[in-house]
Amino acid sequence: MGQSLTIKKNYVSAPSAPIQHDRDPVAMLFHWAETRPKSTYLRQPFNGVWREYSWAEVADQVRRMAAALKALGLQPGDAVALTGKNTAHWIMADLAVGMAGGISVGIYPNQASETTRYVLEHSGTKFLFFGPLLDPQQLADGIPDSVKTIGMPYPDLPETDYGWDALIKEHEPLQDWEPNDPDAVHTMIYTSGTTGNPKGVMLTTRSARETMGGVINRLEFRDDERFFSYLPLAHIFERGVVELCSLYVGAEISFMESLDKLASQLAEVAPTRFYGVPVVYGRIQSGILEKLPQKKMDRLLRLPIISGLIRKKVVGGLGLQNARMVVSGAAPMPEAQINWFAKLGVTICQGYGMSENSAYCTTNTPTENRVGSVGRPMPGVEIKIDEATEEVLARSAATMLGYYKNEEKTAETITDGWLHTGDKGRIDKDGYLYITGRIKDAFKTSKGKYVDPAPIEDKLATDGAIDQICLIGSGMKLPVGIVRIDSEDDKAEIAKRLAEKVEALNKTLEPHERVGKLFLTRDEWTVEDGLVTPTMKIKRPQLEDRYRNQVEAMLGHDDKVVWL
Repeated sequence: MGQSLTIKKNYVSAPSAPIQHDRDPVAMLFHWAETRPKSTYLRQPFNGVWREYSWAEVADQVRRMAAALKALGLQPGDAVALTGKNTAHWIMADLAVGMAGGISVGIYPNQASETTRYVLEHSGTKFLFFGPLLDPQQLADGIPDSVKTIGMPYPDLPETDYGWDALIKEHEPLQDWEPNDPDAVHTMIYTSGTTGNPKGVMLTTRSARETMGGVINRLEFRDDERFFSYLPLAHIFERGVVELCSLYVGAEISFMESLDKLASQLAEVAPTRFYGVPVVYGRIQSGILEKLPQKKMDRLLRLPIISGLIRKKVVGGLGLQNARMVVSGAAPMPEAQINWFAKLGVTICQGYGMSENSAYCTTNTPTENRVGSVGRPMPGVEIKIDEATEEVLARSAATMLGYYKNEEKTAETITDGWLHTGDKGRIDKDGYLYITGRIKDAFKTSKGKYVDPAPIEDKLATDGAIDQICLIGSGMKLPVGIVRIDSEDDKAEIAKRLAEKVEALNKTLEPHERVGKLFLTRDEWTVEDGLVTPTMKIKRPQLEDRYRNQVEAMLGHDDKVVWL
């Protein structure tokens, strides 16, 4: 099994691993700038043309921007926010904030202006780095007057107080730098929770070092790694697996220019590691099936020689032919979908983590991949299951200091070093963790019995037409599903397929769990309308509010599957 584990009933822990790079992330930048100064670190596309920044050039700009921030009055411990699409300058700004002694705060580029204002005011942000956005005015409307803005060097930005290029030219590189206190906060990740205002998760430099030490020891990185960055850098998933990993293993990062270029630029970059969330893999799957329908694919994959050519062509077309590890995280991925990709030769490894533990908890690997699980603990991580509630508890050096300005919630979440994840789970005899639902997602039907929606959603979500699904039913006779369809297939054909799936599934469920109806829609569920988080997790209460009136009006419909 590779990594030795201590396994007891409902408890598993992994041994600590020696940290290969016991350094500050900024120090790692300077390490590579000294040892491979001319090698490319960041690749930024402009109108399809790649602008490459070497390690030495990035280090020079970081030093200059750090000097500029200090000259503008930034004090140690001051908060500095960063927003915009993923770019080379997002990374440079983050490193400059760290070098200047500030605390970086990521702002999701497409969140509501009210949420932006809350985060900026709650964190006490002094400066905001402003990058390219689809709707820059929406974010600009949420910036308090007290926050000074610094525009990154990209077109079509609103007017800002300072410009990146001007500040770089005006300041000499900062030289007299010492690493920050490893136990001081270096970043705050504002969780994109499904209810209430986001909470500021305080993470230290030590947690970053501990995380990277374990990642390097477990996941076998090489010296020619290439990453592709497109998930929001404000989220801990992308910050950890792309930005931090790139610094600690010396990897090159290429950024996505725009969503419509995701497929073409991913194929062009052909990364050695690819990270995604389930909705991304769902859309990749839909794209493949549009060109190669399921029945034809199944027939071709049964042919001995042709099957290999088909797999090679599909995987190469996706840009995953060089990927040594393909990871899904941030939300559960249906087991059937993982198996679908496996037939094409793409092994998807699910991992598990939260902002509250630096996204460092468990993972599968290409050599230890148990489909349906989220893997085994990373080095130095302990996992146990609360016998009364089935809640997953985790403990490691990667755990947050707490929630900023929220001692009460911190005390509820961390007990004796154990992080209460809010997820339900189980551990098998070999130490693999399985997430079985969210404690707060369970709802009570009019029959007075609770329904845990996650396992049912997982079994329904195997149809390629389904982009996302949300089971609701509080106070109803039976639960019903709201389904977002991402397919141009005939509506009647989709409804017929899903009706057969519901009928088969209901035979396996308890009477109070059986799905009464599915309601289908092609409406987009977006961050802007508050129906999903920036990492595309469904906001169940908001979706229920959005559709409840329509659903209740159509409950008397004879068909099992109904288009809204």
